[in-house]
Amino acid sequence: MLYAIQNSNLLLTVDSLGAQMMHLQTVDGREYLWQGDAAYWPDRAPVLFPFVGRLTRNRYRYEGQEYPMGIHGFAAQQEFTCRTHDPDRLVLELTDNPETHKQYPFSFSLAITYQLVEDRVEISYQVENRSEKVMCFGIGGHPGFRVPLEEGEQFTDYVLEFTGSCQPDRVGFTPEVYLSGHDQAYPLVEEKLLPLRHDLFDEDAIILKNMSREVTLRSRTSAHGVRVTYPDMPYLGIWHWPKTDAPYVCIEPWTSLPARQDVIEDFECKSDMIHLMPEETYTNCWCIRIF
Repeated sequence: MLYAIQNSNLLLTVDSLGAQMMHLQTVDGREYLWQGDAAYWPDRAPVLFPFVGRLTRNRYRYEGQEYPMGIHGFAAQQEFTCRTHDPDRLVLELTDNPETHKQYPFSFSLAITYQLVEDRVEISYQVENRSEKVMCFGIGGHPGFRVPLEEGEQFTDYVLEFTGSCQPDRVGFTPEVYLSGHDQAYPLVEEKLLPLRHDLFDEDAIILKNMSREVTLRSRTSAHGVRVTYPDMPYLGIWHWPKTDAPYVCIEPWTSLPARQDVIEDFECKSDMIHLMPEETYTNCWCIRIF
């Protein structure tokens, strides 16, 4: 089911299937979210939970037992329940069920709040551990934004501009897009700019760490763009479908990273996973501002 919220500046539409944002528009109808195309990527903005990225052989280990799980976890394929639907605020919740138990041995609640505030969408993830054991998970966003946003512009008219000078590192990946363990410095133009071009993604995503926690997608030739702020997300994925001229870019704040090549990861030992004690609640907030 589709739910819409609106304020004087923005209209946001969210699907209860996966709690995925489907439209992010100004009230005059300008669309900022990628609208999906099977030739390039059919999604818009999936929620990544309880794992971010690929698992070796689509499996992981917990307490000595192996479990199956596909790329980016299962939240995107699950139906969420609407808990709050106000004019400018929406809360959707996923709780464990027989299907999640096949992949993930925890009792949990994942509540996602979308709140419109002036010219921005504030997104909050709240995870509650309802199990009697430590719950291990990763979480993140995967929104795709239209590039270009104006007719007559080119993909290469756009840049990603980080707030303040920064010297990020690129997380190393194997050709199969698993962690290689070989991270490298990723210099930015003037220590803040990443000019966009399609061949940046020929080897799949660019995953950065040690970067500033705010980045702006903007055009060199027009006034419209998107600013993404992610104060408590240590990793940022930048992606479009490899080896294409896809007219979008994904800006993806993550809490954790994919598996290592040829390693069945043990969730209890994977250091970048969130470890949540029984009856505790974890919250992480990030934001999309459009202009």
